[in-house]
Parts: sequence; C-alpha cells; structure tokens
Amino acid sequence: MYAIAITENHQINTDLTLHDSSQTPVTVRAIALTLTKQNNELIECRLTFCVNPQLYQRIDTIALFNLKPDVRNPLSSGKFLSEPDITIETSLKPDFLPLLAEHTINIDETAKYILNLCQEQPDNKILCTESWLGLSVKQQQESDEIGYRTLWSYISLENLSQISTSGEGIAEGIVNFFKDWTEANLSVKTQKSATKMLEGIDKFLIELADINPDNITQKIEANFPSSPTDGSIFEAIINFFTVDDWPFVQLPGQPALQIPFQGENGKWNCYARARSEQNQFVFYSICPVNAPENKRLDVAEFITRANSGMMIGNFELDFTDGEISYKTSIDVEGDRLSFGLIQRLVYANVTMMDEYLPGIMSVIYGNVSPEDAIAQVES
Repeated sequence: MYAIAITENHQINTDLTLHDSSQTPVTVRAIALTLTKQNNELIECRLTFCVNPQLYQRIDTIALFNLKPDVRNPLSSGKFLSEPDITIETSLKPDFLPLLAEHTINIDETAKYILNLCQEQPDNKILCTESWLGLSVKQQQESDEIGYRTLWSYISLENLSQISTSGEGIAEGIVNFFKDWTEANLSVKTQKSATKMLEGIDKFLIELADINPDNITQKIEANFPSSPTDGSIFEAIINFFTVDDWPFVQLPGQPALQIPFQGENGKWNCYARARSEQNQFVFYSICPVNAPENKRLDVAEFITRANSGMMIGNFELDFTDGEISYKTSIDVEGDRLSFGLIQRLVYANVTMMDEYLPGIMSVIYGNVSPEDAIAQVES
C-alpha cells in the first residue's frame, strides 16, 4: 500500500534576503512556499520567488541557485526581456530538509520561521542560494510565456529524500531531460559529453540514495550513442577538448562543438568550428548578454577600442540582434592543426572575453561610457 503525499501551499508576497557563497545579499520577492509530506515526514520544500531582469542577470551569470548551464534545457520561445519580472521556482536540497523538521507542524509556521531567519540567523544555511536547486525559470510576456526547466525538475527531488528510492526512476528522469534538450537544441551527443554532463550530479545522487552512477551513465549512453566524425581538422578539435577535459556537445550535422565555459567574471557558451574546405579552425566566445538596441553604438565603440592593439583575435558585434562575440582563428593550409595551436587560440579567446566582460556589462547596465569602461578594464 502506497503512502499518500500531502502538499500544502502558502502565499507569502514579501521580500526575502538570501546570500550567496560569498555572503553577498540576494533580495528576492518571495511568492509562495510549498511543503510536501509523506507519513508526516517532510520530503520536499519549494520556494517560488520573483526577481527583476537585472538581478536575474546576476543569478544567471554566476549560476546562483545551482542554475548551471549543463543542467538547463534551452530557453523556449525567445529571449528574456528587460521587463517584466522573472519567476524562479526552487527546491531545498534534501540534505537540508532536517533543518526545517521541527518547524513544519503547519506551513504557516514554516513560512514564518524562514522569514524570521533573515533577522535572527542571516547566515543560516537555509538562506544560502546554493542550498536551493532551481527547477524552472519563467517570464510572462505579452505573446507567450518563455523560460526553461532544469534537470532537477525531471528527477523528482521529493523521491530523492527517501533512501529507498530506486535509481531506475532517476536515470529515466535524466534521460528524459537529455531527450528534451537534444530535441530543442542538439541532435548529436558524444559519449564523452554525456559522461561529462553527469559529473557532479553522480556525487549528489549517491549521497542521497543507493544509486549506481554507472547504471545511469549506461542508460544515457544507450539513448545517445556516439557518432563518427569526418575530417582531420574536426578530429583534431575533438581530440583537444577531450584530452584537455572540456565538456562539449556536437552541433547536429555540423563539424562544430558547443562548449560551456565558466570564467572568473561570468559564464558563456563557446563554439569550435572546423572549416575543412578552407583549412581553417575558428573559435568563438559568445557574450552571455546581447547589447540592447539603445546600447549598440556604445558597445560598438567599446569593442572598437578593445580591438585596437589586439594581437590574437578580435571582438565582433552583430547589429541585428546585439550579439557580442570574441573570435580567434587560424588557417592551417599546407600544415596540420596541432594540439598546441588549438590550445593557444582557445585559451587566448576565453581569457579576453573574461577580461573584458565586466566592461561590456558596465556599458550595457551601468551607463558607463565606452572610454571609461575600457580604462577600467585595461588599467
């Protein structure tokens, strides 16, 4: 006989101040708290809150609430706008649920306890952004609701809190996550990238239940088999990112890879492309934000100033949609693309994007002049 899970909801609608791992405050507008119990035992606690797009940019850039690129499905139906607010649903990590156990007689008491922590115990682990797993991020726009789900919403966190949980259901959830992801964005995934995307997840799952990560990986690889590649340049590219231990996915039907990168000043996607007919290797870092239309001339001036004197690579701006990128490339006609050549181009590229990203952000969001922004970066 199965135990029935009971869910309670409580509307909050008040400010809640959390903190990130560096103890920097993160103030959100708490909307709702949801508790799920089974046999009077708390098995899940969800917190839903709103943030303005500027705060979301910070959350997105440094992956607060565990919103890391490799656990997200692609953004649906467009891009987040500069308004209205963005709604984020999160779930408290199961290993922190015992901290709430004695305050869950009723949901009103739980909500009051969490809100009082801000005044009485501001450094409490429950108030740390890293103690919460982002489940979904949404923005209601005039035409439609856009957003994305994360891996955590696929694997039923309420089940993870029970030590008897079967790993089969969790593996199925992860497979469904990958299927939705590849259907929306990528149709070809190598065994290497599937395994890399599971790093960190395995440890988290093992700590919560008796789960064999090999079984999960095998099930995923069975659904996403590796595919052969053609062309010596592309083979050299794949070899480099495999040996140098970078996570990557292959774009469908193209000699190109998509690679997430985390720098000191932010995170973004990179693209490595082989142009076999031209005997060229091209590598791009894509800025995590696009320049708004009213800021594109300022950004154009900023990157023009930045490009002056650049020896390897250059910034580019697409005036159509405001995309900002940094490009490095090499022509290897009559030669071969060596590991060392790829390494120099890739590391020079991500270093430049990371160095100039704060300047780009200050021009877009801080109303800093391009000249002053360059001076701040290059000083």
